[in-house]
Amino acid sequence: MSHSFLLKEGAFVISDAHYSPHRPELKALLEEIDAGVLKPSQLILMGDIFDTLFGPIPYTLDGNQKMIDLLNSIAQKIEVIYLEGNHDFCLEGVFENIKIYPLASQPLSCKYNDKKILLAHGDFGEDLGYKIYTSLIRNRFILTCLKYIDLFGNHFILKKLDTYLQKKEDCNNFEGFQRYITTRLDKRFSNSCDYFIEGHFHQNRSFGVDDFTYINLAAFACNQRYFIVQSPQEELLLEVDASKELGE
Repeated sequence: MSHSFLLKEGAFVISDAHYSPHRPELKALLEEIDAGVLKPSQLILMGDIFDTLFGPIPYTLDGNQKMIDLLNSIAQKIEVIYLEGNHDFCLEGVFENIKIYPLASQPLSCKYNDKKILLAHGDFGEDLGYKIYTSLIRNRFILTCLKYIDLFGNHFILKKLDTYLQKKEDCNNFEGFQRYITTRLDKRFSNSCDYFIEGHFHQNRSFGVDDFTYINLAAFACNQRYFIVQSPQEELLLEVDASKELGE
């Protein structure tokens, strides 16, 4: 578990935007932050911010360069924390002045006043098959091989992946979700936190697990929702509809 940092009141928390040319909604929100129209104290990115962003593969960087530049610009003004997801990883060197936390550093421990909070994208603690899969897709040697296959194959693999992801339904209801999470997390983080916050599952739900409150964030890609950290006297996260806020 990674070392603590301080979560600030007024921080914006965004998860699972799955940004691509076919899902451009996040860009408008980040432009408002960059221009100073919206003034978060921090920006916490909870993974899968991009639909495909793999650090060692230039094709994925080129297609997302405007968004990369926008986040780098924001990071010159406020603290930006980026938890890698299963669609965006090996990002060291991609972003300037952004604190990157790979899967191995998650859950990430932070403090908010007297509350202990754990943050994760969510693709951890799964069965052996999934663990093998996640280690392979993040392996830099394998990604380097894919880079050259992609280059000499006119990007056919990544173009096929993009086509698949455009058709994928990311906003389904997870039947039995509370039971699944309780089984997955119960007793693993007892006395470790007051809140456990993650994305990945796109369910926008919260409930008690053991002795802490579990929060699964809404996927920005599904409904343009993000969250603002509130004062200790209120519910921890205020849900905000970006499409209404931006007048879309």
